Amino acid sequence: MTRLVPPRTVSLPPACLAGSTQADEAARVRLGASTDSPPDLLAALATDPAATVRAAVALNSAAPADADRILALDRDERIRTLLARKLASLLPTLKLAERDRLQQHVLLVLASLVEDEAVRVRAAVADAVKDMPQAPREIILRLANDRAVPVSEPVIRLSPLLTTEDLLKLLAAAPNTAAATAVACRSGVNETLSDAVAASSDTGAIAALLANHSAAIREATLDALVANAAERTSWHAPLVRRPHLSSAASRALSDYVTTRLLDELASRADLSAELATELKQRLQVRLQQAMPLRPSRAANIGEAMAEAQILAAGEQLHEATLLRAVQRGEACMATALLATAAGVPVSVVERAATLRSAKGLVSLVWRAGFSMQVAGPLQTLLARTPPAAVLRGGAGGTFPLAIDEMRWQIDFLLRMGH
Repeated sequence: MTRLVPPRTVSLPPACLAGSTQADEAARVRLGASTDSPPDLLAALATDPAATVRAAVALNSAAPADADRILALDRDERIRTLLARKLASLLPTLKLAERDRLQQHVLLVLASLVEDEAVRVRAAVADAVKDMPQAPREIILRLANDRAVPVSEPVIRLSPLLTTEDLLKLLAAAPNTAAATAVACRSGVNETLSDAVAASSDTGAIAALLANHSAAIREATLDALVANAAERTSWHAPLVRRPHLSSAASRALSDYVTTRLLDELASRADLSAELATELKQRLQVRLQQAMPLRPSRAANIGEAMAEAQILAAGEQLHEATLLRAVQRGEACMATALLATAAGVPVSVVERAATLRSAKGLVSLVWRAGFSMQVAGPLQTLLARTPPAAVLRGGAGGTFPLAIDEMRWQIDFLLRMGH
């Protein structure tokens, strides 16, 4: 630990020691906070029995070196935390090439606070310097290697002073469980660092790397991660959403990602026409396989609602179930399934169909948590919407209406029943 030079003893003027009332303490706080107070007085107030007075001195940018050295050893970690924040905030004003007394003092006290026993104090320094290009490199390295996550994580993730070599050493040393994830979240991670994160056994860090679209990942590395991702579901979504995927990776992902992610994968704008067609065919096969084997036997809307509620209770009311009913032309069953999934009276769906409201049906599909994959054929079946008038999804299967518009459509359909 860096040792501070013992502060010289300074006596507080008698006028400041007189009495111990709340008014006296408030007066000392004002003196401790004033940049016009004499240095000797501020040094004396740094030993004041009242924490509020010492806190005022800790925050005072005019406090002399003696006061700061006293406060760096204060018994109250809150005081040391305030001092740490103040001194760290002074770093951008220092000229690191000039070894003047102020700079030496600030760096010396900060170095001691970086070694403080309290995580709170070290974290205060880290928070202040995490993205500061003027911070001393030796302090940044010490904070980055701290075993406490609140101290090291923001520095590893944000400091511009850490080189690729520094970060590789951190990955090898693993000062704590968050180090690899912090590296993976850095802006502009290069291929060398991506390879190192990918080679680790840290599933969370790899998921963070895949989700970091500014990270450069070699195609071979990405393909290797895809090959090992089947059982690691946290990787699926970020893999599907990577800016660049090889055809081989896309095909491999289509074998095990969920139906919703397969739909998203098949809708990527960067796919070749041939590959997009192939993936959409795989999606259709998947949907067919997930659908109920038997058609509904409901003869009326009451029976259809009873069947829909049974499916919902058994967590079997999926989008594929609704799509199958639509494809079979089972308007009654499709109405019941949509009403149950959206949590609205069946009359609301019937009203949208009677009004031939494509917007209303799309809004109910959105409320049910389903995708535009089912909204198109549902408009044709229930509202008899001609093909040219069907509302279709945007890029990536997004809904064609704003959320506020869909909420209004649903409210309108609900109000019509009153």
